[in-house]
Amino acid sequence: MNEAQIIEWIRRHAAPPTRDLVLGIGDDCAIYRPRRKEDQVFTTDFLIEDVHFTRDIYAPEAAGHKALARSLSDLAAMGADPRFCLLSLAMPPMLDPAWLERFLRGFLKLAKKHGIALAGGDLSRAPKVVCDVMACGAVPEGKALRRDGARPGDVIYVSGRLGKPWQTHQKPAPRIDFGRLLRGRATAAMDLSDGISMDLHRLCKASGVAASLDHIPLVKGASLEQALHGGEDYELVFTMPPRLKPPKGGIRVGVIERGDPGLINFEEAALAPLGHDHFRD
Repeated sequence: MNEAQIIEWIRRHAAPPTRDLVLGIGDDCAIYRPRRKEDQVFTTDFLIEDVHFTRDIYAPEAAGHKALARSLSDLAAMGADPRFCLLSLAMPPMLDPAWLERFLRGFLKLAKKHGIALAGGDLSRAPKVVCDVMACGAVPEGKALRRDGARPGDVIYVSGRLGKPWQTHQKPAPRIDFGRLLRGRATAAMDLSDGISMDLHRLCKASGVAASLDHIPLVKGASLEQALHGGEDYELVFTMPPRLKPPKGGIRVGVIERGDPGLINFEEAALAPLGHDHFRD
């Protein structure tokens, strides 16, 4: 397929514009008209061949699903309702058109499930598949979940069991509905994409607090090391005052404490933030 054919295929199969998305695919820019008394939140995530997926292991649909799921997980961490996304995709010149079509079907299937409109994007050529997804969500004014609100005494929870990266070919499930339930209840939240040792450290640094972990819930077959440092769980880690109960499925893992910002104690020792870091030597 050439570029025009790819764009036409996407336009035919993507959901039509919504009441917010006045103009979608087909012009130089999309036109989005936000609703009143909403805050808009934006995120962007890469999906790069041989970094985030490999074509010999991932089914094309799973790769397309993951491309969007990474950005949707960020929206979930803010308690946001998905609104629209932009897809920029660079591909090798000899990429099988059938692989591309299946990739896009996986992407659009997840978009339809969460009601997020594909508003446009860009196409180009590269030695490997490189995908960048920008996503926009919305929350009631002043209600976005942030990383900087955790306070000493808050209880730390996760939205599900950890250690899923050992199943890297599986399709992550962004916790959009769970994130909505945290609005007005959680004091801080973020998604677990780089491992709880790294991501909870970031949340505590942003909030100026320390933390103590006393329980790590594992998915079947996962090791403690995978759950602590593996990354790509795409669950949420969040904090709540002890008087409040978490949404159904929330699992207590520890408590926020006073101490050096970012310090995490686990099993009577400091837990190093050894989660995923693209630039660690």
